[in-house]
Amino acid sequence: MTQSGEGAGKRLLAINNYYYRRGGAEAVFLDHMAMFAGIGWDVVPFAMQHESNLPSPWSEYFVSEIEYGRKAGLLRRVEQAASVIYSREAQRNIGRLIERAKPSVAHAHNVYHHLSPAIFPTLKQAGIPVVMTAHDLKLACPAYKMLRDGRPCEDCRGGRVYNVLRHRCIKDSVTLSGVVLVETIVHRLLGLYRDTLAMLVVPSRFYLDKLVDWGWPRERATYIPNFVDVEHYRPGREEGDYVAFAGRLAPEKGLSTLIAACALAGTRLVIAGTGPEEAELRAQAAGSGADVTFAGHLSGEALHALIGGAQALVLPSEWYENAPISVLEAYALGRPVIGAEIGGIPEMVLPGETGLLAPPGDVRGLADSLATLAALTPGERLRMGRAGRDWVAREFSSAAYRARTLALYAAVGA
Repeated sequence: MTQSGEGAGKRLLAINNYYYRRGGAEAVFLDHMAMFAGIGWDVVPFAMQHESNLPSPWSEYFVSEIEYGRKAGLLRRVEQAASVIYSREAQRNIGRLIERAKPSVAHAHNVYHHLSPAIFPTLKQAGIPVVMTAHDLKLACPAYKMLRDGRPCEDCRGGRVYNVLRHRCIKDSVTLSGVVLVETIVHRLLGLYRDTLAMLVVPSRFYLDKLVDWGWPRERATYIPNFVDVEHYRPGREEGDYVAFAGRLAPEKGLSTLIAACALAGTRLVIAGTGPEEAELRAQAAGSGADVTFAGHLSGEALHALIGGAQALVLPSEWYENAPISVLEAYALGRPVIGAEIGGIPEMVLPGETGLLAPPGDVRGLADSLATLAALTPGERLRMGRAGRDWVAREFSSAAYRARTLALYAAVGA
């Protein structure tokens, strides 16, 4: 809903590597832009050139495309490695852009590797307050996730960032892990985040505490949770005889544990998503006798129909999740959530009221939660889902997000 005059004369510079709906961070980035445009702000994007990008009159300022998975010659690989550490092109382009656009505030999302934090000193020197949303743990962990061999890892705590190379944390590659080690050291020595960001926006209290615990100044971090508009989701679909998982099929997502728990509890499971572990998970399901359907990648109404018809959405993660929007979407669709008690998930589930929690990586514990949910009547599960939807409407709404973000912008001088 447009609120006339609320953003009159204000211009937001919205920054992210990609300018299309690629993943969770891009969804937040684009929805944030749309929200502020809707209340009268002039919104200017800054991103990387990409064939999937949305059209923009500002795209001439975007930096050249870099896709690290593609084959390239030695010289190009050296150039890419240098850009990972410090992108001169991004620094030049944003300098030209802010000279023309004169933004009131800059809000960055993911800038690692493609844009690089080289843009931040240029913004600060121009007197533009800069805030950044922490969609991951990169400011603490060189490899983003505090994850190694499918389990949480905090070996780099206390400045021991050499462990990213020692453990070959980046795609099990000495070269890539070495580049990220150099990147981390250079960024910290130059203070490209610490000395330039006015405030760090963190979507989960768990991530906020973890980043502060690893050294980020508490007074320069603020909790602003993600949001969904409940009016865009249609609850009340007929309940099916299954629980659902939606996401990437990767080891840290806990799907092997979930399949084993479903086999133990006699629960039917529908998995929406693709990923590197799919073949192994299919083999496990077939061998265990679990009733599992692999629905492939789903999005939009098809995904909403799957989750909206489930007895619950299950997030069996075994790593430090941040603040999964899928939890909020399940609630908006009127369905309860069974979540692993790890990372930011527990703060998004009210046990017995909006869903249930289970220990991460614990087959028996998750099976018990599945059985507890199955033992409820459809009406009791419906009341849980409604409680979740009401909670989202109060605490995780677009209005709440907008108010918190406007207050933040005012506090940093926008």
